[in-house]
Amino acid sequence: MTTIVSVDATDVRFPTSATMDGSDAMNKDGDYSAAYVVIRTDDPELSGFGFTFTIGRGNDICVLAARLRGRPLVGRSVEEVVGDLGGTYRELKSDSQLRWLGPDKGVEHLALAAVMNAVWDLAGRVAGKPLWRLLTDMTPAELVDVADLSYLSDVLTRDEAIGLLAELAPTRERRVAELSGTGYPCYTTSAGWLGYSDDKLRRLCQEAVDSGYRHIKLKVGADLAEDVRRLRIAREVIGYEDAQLMIDANQVWDVPQAIEWVGGLAEFKPLWIEEPTSPDDVLGHAAIRRAVAPIGVATGEHGMNRVLFKQMFQAEAIDFCQLDAARLASVNEIVAVYLMAKKFGVPVCPHAGGVGLCELVQHLSVFDYVAVSGSLEGRVTEYVDHLHEHFTDPCVVREGAYVLPSSPGYSARMHEESVAAYTYPTGAYWAAATTATA
Repeated sequence: MTTIVSVDATDVRFPTSATMDGSDAMNKDGDYSAAYVVIRTDDPELSGFGFTFTIGRGNDICVLAARLRGRPLVGRSVEEVVGDLGGTYRELKSDSQLRWLGPDKGVEHLALAAVMNAVWDLAGRVAGKPLWRLLTDMTPAELVDVADLSYLSDVLTRDEAIGLLAELAPTRERRVAELSGTGYPCYTTSAGWLGYSDDKLRRLCQEAVDSGYRHIKLKVGADLAEDVRRLRIAREVIGYEDAQLMIDANQVWDVPQAIEWVGGLAEFKPLWIEEPTSPDDVLGHAAIRRAVAPIGVATGEHGMNRVLFKQMFQAEAIDFCQLDAARLASVNEIVAVYLMAKKFGVPVCPHAGGVGLCELVQHLSVFDYVAVSGSLEGRVTEYVDHLHEHFTDPCVVREGAYVLPSSPGYSARMHEESVAAYTYPTGAYWAAATTATA
């Protein structure tokens, strides 16, 4: 029997604010960060790795919460924990005192995501399978057993969920073979950060097109005239026929302002407007969607839990669901959102802008196509070309598509050297930066 001996959490921060990577109208100076969790066992060759994503200050709070969330796992057998992934999830989330701090939202939910991401990574390593394969090898009933369907029975029952998955079960391997050849389509946000100069924007858009991308996203929302100029530059490079352009406001507008602003950018024919207002405003998103059509409305990276997504679907508030692998409570809750999206006919295009999120969501998108949606129509997953060098199993993108990951686990493990250098505030990078400014 292999035993879990500790659940460690570390505050890892990367200085992305120095280069304006990640800059947008709401988040101007983020330092992309991870509350990084390692589940260690008494087998030195076996650990589980996971994280949740933040943008700097407050990451230490997530670290503390993750340590509390992971404490019940210490002393348990690995076989018990990964042998009942639904039961492990339900046990950890049922801590009523920690739940009170949410419930199912905020820091305590981010922390649960970090710990359960590490549990799922551990499960993949034990099975010798990448996470997407671990999931697609499960039967419909097994997948529904791990899914968090609480508070969802008014729109999705257990029997319905099994039925949705059973439809595609006989043809899963056909789609695995297809993706093995083509990869899963992705779009790039790397060209579109708000803090970039016009010359850099033009150069990066051209590089994206030359690299095979057919979907490019730009940040908007700080100044309408600036947005018009930047979108014009992007369209001059990518054209109107062969590439889609998406725009992302990162929550900066009220509902009427969003409708007016998107109208001012409609000439550039964006595929979607992302996060046009408060991520919690279900009816506001519905109003925006009605007003800006045929431009689509996308949101979800700050979608706090499956219940919010249920309401978004019920209210016909979004055209694209952008769930986040580190804000929802890991795979258990994510599977539930995918199933609802399938029922309501909404394509899922996961958010992946932050450190390590591309590594995670590639698995989720493959799982969706193979086992849940069976379709690539309207589906494209975000890719941002930075910080991958810090991971031992970084995602690989070729010709605008994710290559299927092949290593066991959830692709969440960081190089020990990266963790040592960027641990805040004692790591080599941050200690040197403190000395330089002293």
